[in-house]
Amino acid sequence: MDIIAIGEPLLEFSTVGQETLDNPGQFSTGFGGDTSNFLVAAARSGARTGYLTRIGADPFGEAFLRLWQAEGIDTRHVVRAEGERTGVYFISRHPASSVFTYYRADSAASRLAPADVPEASVAAARALHVSGITQAISLSACDAAFHAMTIARAAGTLVSYDPNYRPQLWPLDRARAVVTRSIELADVAFPNIEEGRLLTGAQDPRAVVDWFAARGPRTVVLKMGADGALLWHEGTLTEIKPHPVVPIDSTGAGDAFDGAFMAHLVSGATPAEAAHYAAVAGALTTQGHGAVGPVPTRATILAAG
Repeated sequence: MDIIAIGEPLLEFSTVGQETLDNPGQFSTGFGGDTSNFLVAAARSGARTGYLTRIGADPFGEAFLRLWQAEGIDTRHVVRAEGERTGVYFISRHPASSVFTYYRADSAASRLAPADVPEASVAAARALHVSGITQAISLSACDAAFHAMTIARAAGTLVSYDPNYRPQLWPLDRARAVVTRSIELADVAFPNIEEGRLLTGAQDPRAVVDWFAARGPRTVVLKMGADGALLWHEGTLTEIKPHPVVPIDSTGAGDAFDGAFMAHLVSGATPAEAAHYAAVAGALTTQGHGAVGPVPTRATILAAG
């Protein structure tokens, strides 16, 4: 397996048009959850992927299984938990911003624990991907994420980490402590500029990169949306130009960037090549609604880039 990820899938319900959740009309459904989105992007870029998660033995969990199997994502380490439920979230979309409402408390994924981590598979994979959201949803899931990272480090498996800081999930001080330790265990870090500023207290993008780089990873990629990205690799800083698009929906674009980057990296690309490739992938993902549907394939990314 090239890449294994640990985390939380969430089924998406999105209002059609500009309806608000207190006055909804119709909903469209989709798939979300940052690590699930990451794996779809990595798989569409040609990586052999697998997921470590828990889902409810419910219709939403079955829908995710069909998605992952259709995308070629290995589901042997997906636990289907009887009597538990798969998390969901709702979006009301507006031109200026979107409002997200989550129903994930006590979901199956929030019950992830170190005992769920398939140590042999993590050790045999070329890369492990971890998200701060996985660490924020419960103490046991946080322990599972750290256990997976520890196994990966001992085995020489590449560790990639996206802080994906969500203020509503945990206090800033705890998030900063957990992210700091995670960055120390990571080979590749994927902060975005907004969370980078909150976590580091720095405002200048280069200062944000310096804070992450000082914690020990070989590679830091600071995602800056329409401003492109900054790539720091073993002491060298490179500006990654944005791929020009007119965005429709940015949902999942950062996850698509991460997945495309890691897929390209494990296929033999340099970090700079992977960052340019990922910038195109992330931009193309904003050209449609939802976190999964617009995620481009390798052929589409190469043709556009």
